[in-house]
Amino acid sequence: MFIEPYISGNPKGWIEVICGGMFSGKTEELIRRLKRAKIANLKVEIFKPSTDNRYAINEVVSHDANQIPSKVVTKAKDILSFVEEKEVVGIDEAQFFDQELVSVCQELANRGIRVIVAGLDMDYRGIPFEPMPSLLAVAEYITKVHAICPHCGQIASHSYRLVDIEDTVLVGEKQLYEPRCRNCFNKGML
Repeated sequence: MFIEPYISGNPKGWIEVICGGMFSGKTEELIRRLKRAKIANLKVEIFKPSTDNRYAINEVVSHDANQIPSKVVTKAKDILSFVEEKEVVGIDEAQFFDQELVSVCQELANRGIRVIVAGLDMDYRGIPFEPMPSLLAVAEYITKVHAICPHCGQIASHSYRLVDIEDTVLVGEKQLYEPRCRNCFNKGML
């Protein structure tokens, strides 16, 4: 369980990354941390990419239907326009942003803002999903969460695509993806 290193006053900024495969609870953990920051009376702003329109337009929503209001932005750079006087910034579905998200997060942290980012660390092929690997490299705190493989019951860190579409970005839910452990993922890729 992640314990916030410093919850109020925010004397310096940092970057926290929550990563893992689909259905592992990334967004759930992001929402939990942001709600705790709000309870602490910190000034919070949440962002999601315009690409993610699965559940709601102006809310970050987990697969378990927990939600929190958010701003929708097209490019990572757009985030900088909305963070004046904010102490905590949350960003969901980071893998759908451009590579500039890394420098945006670093700029926010350098301003003294706590930045919490959630996203897939690998794509459906098991390949690191930028900009997440670059964010992992510059983050002060990293949490990797796991789903459960429905085939064998082991921890699942891969997102297995159930349809034969080769686009790297294919926004979807349980009809398109399932979590898999390394072994069941590799068997399915044969």
